[in-house]
Parts: sequence; structure tokens; C-alpha cells
Amino acid sequence: MSPSIDGKECPEIGVNAARALPIALACPVPMGDHKEIVLAHGSGGKLTHNLIQKLFLPQLRNEFLDPLHDGAILSLNGSRVAFSTDSFVVNPIFFPGGDIGKLAVHGTVNDLAMCGAKPLYLSSALIIEEGLPMQDLWRVVQSMQQAAQIAGVLLVTGDTKVVDRGHGDKIFITTAGIGLVEPGVNIHPCRARVGDKIIFSGTMADHGIAIMAVRDGLEFDTEIASDTAPLNSLVEAMLAACPDVHVLRDPTRGGVTGVLNEIAEQAKVGIHLEERAIPIREEVKGACEILGLDPLHVANEGKLVAIVPARDAECVIHAMHHHPLGLAAAIIGEVVAEHPGFVTMKTHVGGTRILQMLSGDQLPRIC
Repeated sequence: MSPSIDGKECPEIGVNAARALPIALACPVPMGDHKEIVLAHGSGGKLTHNLIQKLFLPQLRNEFLDPLHDGAILSLNGSRVAFSTDSFVVNPIFFPGGDIGKLAVHGTVNDLAMCGAKPLYLSSALIIEEGLPMQDLWRVVQSMQQAAQIAGVLLVTGDTKVVDRGHGDKIFITTAGIGLVEPGVNIHPCRARVGDKIIFSGTMADHGIAIMAVRDGLEFDTEIASDTAPLNSLVEAMLAACPDVHVLRDPTRGGVTGVLNEIAEQAKVGIHLEERAIPIREEVKGACEILGLDPLHVANEGKLVAIVPARDAECVIHAMHHHPLGLAAAIIGEVVAEHPGFVTMKTHVGGTRILQMLSGDQLPRIC
């Protein structure tokens, strides 16, 4: 589409030139159907996707950002470095299995691992609301230190800001991280190939249901805990078994459906799942049925999706089953030539269902 001024197309002005125009003359904001931000813009679903594609990418596009991977792969002095950043606004800040501090460290460690990198160093910025109990802040910081130690990374720089009471919500955390990508590792969303197998590393939807339960005061016969965990050691084991892993993603916001739709669109392939092969705890399945949630859309914080060559799939599964975070890993589908750009699933009853990104937000502020 050509740049425009006052609603009129101006094809004689190049995109770069249009970006250099004064704000009053530049192209109008691509608002779509929304005149203001809604919670669903942060869901990881369709509105998040549209926000990135229509607002952020046209203004910020470059060769490192365009792949929309979990991190950017940069070349520095002959080495490949992965760089990633993330923000955490989870509510509540303490929940079964974790807290916002642990989640913040794990989130960036995992984004680096999804690039095939060995995470090394993190930064952290804390935005704290006036009135937060000092004991709560102490718990969060201790949790961050413990999570970093277990993941084998160092928190090397940071920042702290305090906002007026009522102008925040307890504490928000932003983290960034860098790691090294070993030679020969080439993980990229566009590398999904027809015939590749799709692996999920464990039981689905644990984190999202744990947050929902504590947020809404729900009680189940068995406590459901978040699966938040650092995935870098699991990825190392997988790459040792198969250096040619094609794609890795951690299905957080938007769940498995969200990341698989993104991969299908970027790689221009179809993806087909088998519902009977998807591992899910009975208590989580029951909770999803009670709450009217689809586990395929629910966030995970310690699980990954891997797309690997068919010849290597069993070898990768074997390696995962020998790691504490991959005991329930399973092949849940494959990459197909049919319906490029779409994700389908064979259901328990034998029918075929199209899996689409959420257009709303099942669970806001999940991470």
C-alpha cells in the first residue's frame, strides 16, 4: 500500500521518505476496528497479531525483527548472539508453583532457549507501586535470584522505578537477556518443512489454569500448579540428540494454537494435530471443561513446541524423556502440504477441526 497524506495515496513518496515526514503529514494510525487498546491486544491472539503486523512492523521493520522469533539473532565479532526482552504483569503476583519474579527470569531464559541459544546474562527493570509490602518485594527478589541460579544465568544490570499508589498494580517486571548460539544451530519459524513432526514437551495448560484458579478463588480436589520452569537445559539435550531442530517456540500467551498458527503463516505450510496424542492432566482437562476454556488456547510457562525432521523425532523424544522437564513429551502432529497457513486437528470423535487464534482474551494478565 502506498503512503498517504490526509487520506490520499501518494505513490510518488517512498516508504522511507514517508517515515521521515513530520508526524502531521505521515500516514494515519492503522486503528482497524479499535479506537483504543483493549486487554485482548495483549492476549497473544488475533488482536496481538494485528497490532504487530499493522502498527509496529510497518514502523520498525528490519531484518532482525522481521522473523518475529522469540528473540533476535545478531552477529557480533564472528559469534551469533541471541537477544530477547519481555515484560511481566501477572495477577496475582504469587500463585501455586511460582510468582512474578520466577516467571520473569524463566520467561527470558526460555525465549533465548527457543532461539537455540545458551542464555548467559539478564537485565531486569522493576516498576513498583507505592504501598507494596516490603516483604512481598523481598520474596520476589529472592525468587528471581533462585531462578537465575537454577537456570545458570546472571542478573547483571537493572533499574527500579516507583509509581504513585493507584497508578500501578503492585509490581511489573521487564527483563532482557543475551545468549550464545552454537555453530550449526539454525532454529527459525520459517524452517518448518512438510513431513516434520510436531512435539510438545509435556502436559498442556497447567500455568493458565493455576492462575485462573487462584485469581477467582476456585478449588479443585487436586491443587493445580504453574509449570513455570527454565527450558534451556531441556533444549540443550534436544540439540545434542538432533542438532537440526527446525523450530522451537514456548506457547505462552495464546497457547499452542497461537504459536502454531504463527508458524504455519510464516512457513507457508499446513499443520495437523491429533487430539488423542496431546498430553493434558485430568484435573486440568476437568477445570477447562468447567470454565469453558480450550486448553489449546491456555498459556504454558514451562513447555515448548518443537518441529523436527521426521527421521529424528523418536531420537528427540527419547532424549526428552530422560530430562525432568520432558517426561511427558509426545509427538502431537505433523507439518503437511495441505491448507497452508492453517492449523487443523483430528478430534477424539474422528472429525476435523480448524484451530484459529483467539479473537478475544480468555485469561488476561497471565504472564
